[in-house]
Amino acid sequence: MPIQFPAEKYTGRIAEITLGATKEEGGTRARKVTVGGQAALNFHGADGAYPNPPAVAMEIYDVAPELPEEVVRALGPVLDRPAAWARKCVEDWHADLVCLKLKGTNPEAENRSPEDAARTVEEVLKAVGVPLVVYGSGAEEKDTRVMQVVGELLKKENCAIGQAENEKYKSISVASMGFGQSLVAFSNLDINLAKQLNILLTDFGVKRERILMDPLLGGLGYGLDYSYSVIERIRLAALAGDTMLQNPILVDTSIAWNAREATIGELAAGGDAARRGPAWEATTGIASMVAGADLLVMRHPEAVKMVKGAIAELKGGA
Repeated sequence: MPIQFPAEKYTGRIAEITLGATKEEGGTRARKVTVGGQAALNFHGADGAYPNPPAVAMEIYDVAPELPEEVVRALGPVLDRPAAWARKCVEDWHADLVCLKLKGTNPEAENRSPEDAARTVEEVLKAVGVPLVVYGSGAEEKDTRVMQVVGELLKKENCAIGQAENEKYKSISVASMGFGQSLVAFSNLDINLAKQLNILLTDFGVKRERILMDPLLGGLGYGLDYSYSVIERIRLAALAGDTMLQNPILVDTSIAWNAREATIGELAAGGDAARRGPAWEATTGIASMVAGADLLVMRHPEAVKMVKGAIAELKGGA
């Protein structure tokens, strides 16, 4: 007698967002990436439609960042060459997307100009054929000017820019709408704040199918349990029919490296730090996917390998 497993049926469905535009669509991307679209929890294909498994982006920076020693060794001599870094992410480490963080434009740091940022974006676009996610430095006034120039460059590429926040969303929303880019909406570990920001953005004119939610991920040992709960609540509410939460979820697993235990040289029963760090990030990423994340922005190549292996294994029955 066959065993009948109970199925959990939901009334809601997550919006699909496709990033990247091919030559036939007016862009230059070699391939596109679609996230969202499911009518069940991640990897629960028996419960409902599950067309798109989570995707993995790898982060790069416009200027050489300060990173843990284990990460620097793994990435090699590309930290001050964004285009070469992006190429390794795609060709060597098989990233589905590249997330370019324009930290060098911060007026309190290198203060690179919008034109400098645009040149970096253009170099990365030429180096890889995957879709991009492009972040500013977090300085609102400067980001407004940067995204006006960068947005024009990305106009036909169908990428994503970020980040919109509750207190500063209008200028980047204008860039998103004006240049046809999806928008990353960042909220601070609160389902109500995430929903409120989506309402603000849609009332302002941003199309709902253009919004990627980033509800803030905490790393293992750095708030993962609480952020897992928030992400899961967002996804369950969306599947239960809350249309203002039915957006794909993006998380940044590089936060895992902020935990002291991820990099400390000696840790009882913690193993070699060179292996522990990537495992720390991968654990953070896998947990976020199970909770509901659709797009992961990752840092360490070995962590990416582990997460992609988990996706392949978990989606087997989906």
